[in-house]
Amino acid sequence: MSMGAYDEDEHERRAQKSAQVDAAFDEGRTEYRGEMEFDAGESAEALLDQFREIKGQ
Repeated sequence: MSMGAYDEDEHERRAQKSAQVDAAFDEGRTEYRGEMEFDAGESAEALLDQFREIKGQ
């Protein structure tokens, strides 16, 4: 059989393999517990000033 020849058995094997669904994974949502902090203390203008200062260097 040449490299490009159609192999019906291979086609069936691939079709069966792609038709299987893996339902073994956990479908529930993951619950995260802990803390998250962020700093929103500076105004947009202060951040732009800082950016301009860095860019000017």
